[in-house]
Amino acid sequence: MIPKVFKEVIDLGDGRTISIETGKLAKQAHGSVVVQSGKCMLLCTVVSNYSASPGIDFLPLTVDYREKFAAAGRYPGGFFKREARPSDGEVLTMRLVDRVLRPLFPKDYHAETQLMIQLMSHDENVMPDAMAGLAASAAIQLSDIPFETPISEVRVGRIDGQFIINPTYAQLEQSDIDMVIGASADSVMMVEGEMKEISEEEMVEAIKFAHDAIKVQCAAQIKLAEAFGKKETREYEPEPEDEALAKKVHDLAYDKVYAVAKKASAKHERGAAFDAIKEEIKATFTEEELLEVGGLVSKYFYKAEKKAVRDLTLNEGLRLDGRKTTDIRPIWCEVDYLPSTHGSSIFTRGETQALATVTLGTSREANQIDMPSFEGEERFYLHYNFPPFSTGEARPLRGTSRREVGHGNLAQRALKGMVPSDYSYTVRVVSEVLESNGSSSMATVCAGTMALMDAGVPIKKPVSGIAMGLITDTETGKYAVLSDILGDEDHLGDMDFKVTGTADGITACQMDIKVKGLSYEILVNALKQAQAGRLHILGKLVETIAQPNADVKPHAPKMITRIIPNAFIGALIGPGGKVIQELQKATKTTIVINEDPITEEGIVEILGTNQEGIDAVLAKIDSLMFKPEVGGTYEVKVIKMLDFGAVVEYTQAPGNEVLLHVSELAWERTENVTDVVNMGDVFNVKYFGVDPKTRKEKVSRKALLEKPEGYVARPPRENNDRGGRDNRGGNRDNRGRDNRRDDRRPREDRKED
Repeated sequence: MIPKVFKEVIDLGDGRTISIETGKLAKQAHGSVVVQSGKCMLLCTVVSNYSASPGIDFLPLTVDYREKFAAAGRYPGGFFKREARPSDGEVLTMRLVDRVLRPLFPKDYHAETQLMIQLMSHDENVMPDAMAGLAASAAIQLSDIPFETPISEVRVGRIDGQFIINPTYAQLEQSDIDMVIGASADSVMMVEGEMKEISEEEMVEAIKFAHDAIKVQCAAQIKLAEAFGKKETREYEPEPEDEALAKKVHDLAYDKVYAVAKKASAKHERGAAFDAIKEEIKATFTEEELLEVGGLVSKYFYKAEKKAVRDLTLNEGLRLDGRKTTDIRPIWCEVDYLPSTHGSSIFTRGETQALATVTLGTSREANQIDMPSFEGEERFYLHYNFPPFSTGEARPLRGTSRREVGHGNLAQRALKGMVPSDYSYTVRVVSEVLESNGSSSMATVCAGTMALMDAGVPIKKPVSGIAMGLITDTETGKYAVLSDILGDEDHLGDMDFKVTGTADGITACQMDIKVKGLSYEILVNALKQAQAGRLHILGKLVETIAQPNADVKPHAPKMITRIIPNAFIGALIGPGGKVIQELQKATKTTIVINEDPITEEGIVEILGTNQEGIDAVLAKIDSLMFKPEVGGTYEVKVIKMLDFGAVVEYTQAPGNEVLLHVSELAWERTENVTDVVNMGDVFNVKYFGVDPKTRKEKVSRKALLEKPEGYVARPPRENNDRGGRDNRGGNRDNRGRDNRRDDRRPREDRKED
């Protein structure tokens, strides 16, 4: 029996809809939902254990997003025909969903929770990641898991000034905005995206537009849950609380922490001072008391520390390192630091440092993207590495983390719009974070900008980035926007937002808003303060390197691109690749040939550090493409001697050969070719095109010479000279069967005759 299905439909207002349904699939999960738009279908399930593991004092939440290749009717690439580790695109979607959901679980809910979102059917006109947040929230609403309020996420694009919710891939290519916004019905919670140098006001308009659409999607989730039968929220064991202990720890810690915070110390010095205060407070308890309430003491100390630091900023406008709210830490930069890279730079801001490198290559080095929802390549990409020593820690390396993928993607989106779309090189930027106390992703943007200019990449404009914080007091209405936040300020603030851009506008952003009901007025003010900080940092970058170097470095590969007709691609490659392989070896270059999908012409990329080698490849291409005109005169060189003529090559197209027949050497009869020409001789010939008799190209030396005085052309041969069909072999009677029999008699018989 088919189970009863419950369904809600969301109208996007332009003929498209999103449906959310439950009751048919994955019913043993605590909540499951299928979200569909067009032919795109996502299945989301959520399961949460009914008890927390002993000793866990955080929420072990896992958000997993996977795209099944079968959803697009495709096989996984490579030898292993099974989906394996998540791609970067899938990891980025997981992060988008996780960042919105995690703050909405109760602070004391520590049961292991797993959300699994799967692309089960793909539609090339629907971007599935834009519906992942809706699917996750809807599944939770259908469960008994404690959760504050429904949320959703949408993508916003803008074409010709008109905003679009969840644009298609084709629409996104025309859009000057690509933002994903996550929010509840009351509050915006997450913003991430890239833009083409838009203003702060335009960015806020896009957020408002997205929030209106999200409110409708949140209402649809509530209706679906009510129709399905809203479950009672499960009971769980909350964290123990002790108000008296909280007050005691606060009274012991607050003033001392406030005093340390006001001293304007460095990160490790400040951390040691806070730890000393914490140990002093613990010393006021017996060992037996600490065994019982030690965890609560640590918890309440952190709360007191957080309040003291926030109050210092709100009341006195001072910060942990002594700066005012708008101050940027000291910056120093350097380019061309690494002698062997194609481009390099160091960006240091306070206690944060990034070393960026640039590597230039051919289209063969492009980053291939193979996902069920998207296939393509990136000719510009950025990788971000965050080793543990950058924060003075020692921990095991477990491969590239989700954080590294996310921060690298943000920096890549900030810079990629500044690399010309027709730039012939593939460009890889790598950021090595060497110190971190503040935003290393924004340091990566700044270091990446300088490294690109140092490498001679003709970026349109330099880009800088800044991380901002926000502290608010809902009771008094006070708030403070913090420019260039420290790591500690990131944790204790109400908003962490990173903004990148040129002098003319924003190119990328990432925001996590922790306070409910943040007004758009505060958001605009925060973005304006971020703009001032960005421009200050941009000035430091330009002081170090004002514009891209005019050319790549001497040891970096030079790239030349040539277009050749499709018919010549095979000749350049040669049988089994012989020609191109020998040419690469001889010239010490790398040659890549691609076919233009529209014109079907060959796009030849020549990469090499030696200009002579590149010139030799270009000469070979010119030689292959050389086509003499009928009636034209060309200089040739003898490269081979034959009994019936000489093989010559056009001096302007080495390797392009043609036969000069002996009859075309001179007007006089030539008995021996060497009587007229020899190896290495250079002279002119006239080109007559393809001879209709021989079907070969014909050139002549004698056609350019004057006829000798008294020269008489030899008369053409008559048919009689060659013999007609009847004359072949004499009298046909002599070829009769009897005679042939005689001819075939044994040799002895013929002798007797």
